Amino acid sequence: MPDILKGLWITVQATIYGSLVSFALGLVWALALRAPSRWVTWPVSIFVEFVRNTPLLVQLFFLFFVLPGWGLAFSPLTTGVIGLGLHYSTYTSEVYRAGIDGVPEGQWEAATALSLPRRRTWIAVILPQAFRRVVPALGNYVIAMFKDTPLLAGITVADMLFQANSISATTFDYLEPITVVGILFVVISYPTSLLLRALERRLVR
Repeated sequence: MPDILKGLWITVQATIYGSLVSFALGLVWALALRAPSRWVTWPVSIFVEFVRNTPLLVQLFFLFFVLPGWGLAFSPLTTGVIGLGLHYSTYTSEVYRAGIDGVPEGQWEAATALSLPRRRTWIAVILPQAFRRVVPALGNYVIAMFKDTPLLAGITVADMLFQANSISATTFDYLEPITVVGILFVVISYPTSLLLRALERRLVR
């Protein structure tokens, strides 16, 4: 059990840091896709579609086993965070896009009428309203990322599944370690989803 709890802490770290990376990059992709120049939108669009249409496990293997051959080697946990962050950033970019599109047109017109600079319009008017709309959806992707962290065991990250497999390989008992891992995922995911629903209801009011 102590080893699985250590793995739980690794799992939580990977989820938190991966979420921060995906939130930041997702906003970058969303803004880049709205850029007036096709030299910006096309490469970003191709990257987003490529990442969305390839499995996360393949991306993790590429980052962990291929990049070192090009001189880019990271620790297993850092590689996992980068992989989770990049993969989910392509989905959170769509969330940001929907949030930005949901801001009423009148807000843009009001900013123009006040002669607000473009940058200030984004920072002071558009993005604060968009963030309020996207928080629940971003939270759902955090839960999805949390449930995808067992894939990190494939690149030797010592998460819960990795620890459970190590215990099973030693004791030849798969029932208890794997069951405990499943229960821990439910214990964390379900209350978190309830909190997100409550937050969503509060923001909708």
